[in-house]
Amino acid sequence: MAERRESIHGQWSGRWAFILAATGSAVGLGNIWKFPYITGENGGGAFVLVYLLCIAIIGIPIMIAEVMLGRRGRRSPINTMRHLAREEQASQLWQYLGWAGVVAGFLILSYYAVIAGWAVAYIFRTASGSFTGATADGVASIFSDLVSDPERLLAWHTIFMVCTMVVVARGVRSGLEKAVRYLMPALFVLLLVLVGYAMNTDAFVAGAAFLLTPDFHALFYQSNAQGVAELTAEPLLIALGHAFFTLSLGMGAIMVYGSYLPRQASIVKTSVVIALMDTLVALLAGLAIFPIVFANGLEPGSGPGLIFQTLPIAFGHMPGGAFFGSLFFILLAFAALSSAISLIEPAVAWLVENHGFTRIYATVWIGLLSWLLGVGSIFSFNIWSGEEYQLFGKTFFDLLDYLTANIMLPLGGLLIAIFAAWQMRRSSCRDELGLTDGLVFKGWYFLIRYVSPVAVTIVFLNAIGLLTF
Repeated sequence: MAERRESIHGQWSGRWAFILAATGSAVGLGNIWKFPYITGENGGGAFVLVYLLCIAIIGIPIMIAEVMLGRRGRRSPINTMRHLAREEQASQLWQYLGWAGVVAGFLILSYYAVIAGWAVAYIFRTASGSFTGATADGVASIFSDLVSDPERLLAWHTIFMVCTMVVVARGVRSGLEKAVRYLMPALFVLLLVLVGYAMNTDAFVAGAAFLLTPDFHALFYQSNAQGVAELTAEPLLIALGHAFFTLSLGMGAIMVYGSYLPRQASIVKTSVVIALMDTLVALLAGLAIFPIVFANGLEPGSGPGLIFQTLPIAFGHMPGGAFFGSLFFILLAFAALSSAISLIEPAVAWLVENHGFTRIYATVWIGLLSWLLGVGSIFSFNIWSGEEYQLFGKTFFDLLDYLTANIMLPLGGLLIAIFAAWQMRRSSCRDELGLTDGLVFKGWYFLIRYVSPVAVTIVFLNAIGLLTF
């Protein structure tokens, strides 16, 4: 049995504090921005069903493994993997799994804060009535004016990053825990208010049916460039990939949050609750958005522009649109902040542990470096948008997004599964999970040992173009 370690950073006051924090990490732009538009692009209900299955058989097992590693090590991801590798008599190269998570979180935060800044800017634009009566061209012009102005983007990026740094600098209980205790209930209330509004539209039944009624023909047969329906497995890979990424796996956030989890808390039960809450937010977002889309005759499969270029049209033409639109973008900003604080935490914890920094000093350093890197993403939408500034045909922003989402995070999740199932002793896993060698443990062990690694490998190979369907 391993020595009982305690984190020098403190710990959550209880199981529910961790659940709120980890759910906050998982619930971000991916749930409210990405989930609705990829559902719209892939036929609705059938895609949701496949996504839920992927959460159950891949997302939850890897989350359990990552939380287990974090609590076992009680340190930043880098030091956790170094100590666990020594404890399990594995290669010290495993510490680079920790490095990969910390670096991925740092890189993601740099451009995540830029997109979150858009959400903050849209709160004020919507509240001021900028979208009232606006046409599609008018809304597109407002969005184009925002992203083409580096000074305005820099201002919103800075505001969001400062908010993130203030929360993290205050520590585990006074900063992270206190923030999510307010942010997450507020997020759920805002979502329920928006769903309540959507229920009063004439298109609520149509929107709910699109989201919840499976149509497997729409999922597997999609139109090609010539408008001919072709059989494709691509939606399965999209569902699998999103199920993995929406839970914040492989970026160090869940591992470092797990290191603050009290010993008596059940990792399995806690991980299941987090996955359920994360999924509930995604479904509620769909129930809030699709009725508004259908009520205004808009296209549910309009892609990434659904939030910033399609929904504002709806808000601009519906009763109370300025109020409910503002609520929606406040919700989006809250979700982004709850994720951002988890992205910066692994690097801050490492600086405190390894270089004797105070928490405030470490937060300022990491925050400033991430802010500075984010300037490259800001320029990607304006002064660096030309081909002469692109690498491999991608802007700076696109390159960071591709590197993290398609390479670093899948590899991180894959290596977490391999270490937990193939490097750690079976007895070590049972001890940390607090399980006997019964059905629950055997089921998780089979999934993390065989099913999850194969599934994540397929997503990874497809993402880098080595495997196509």
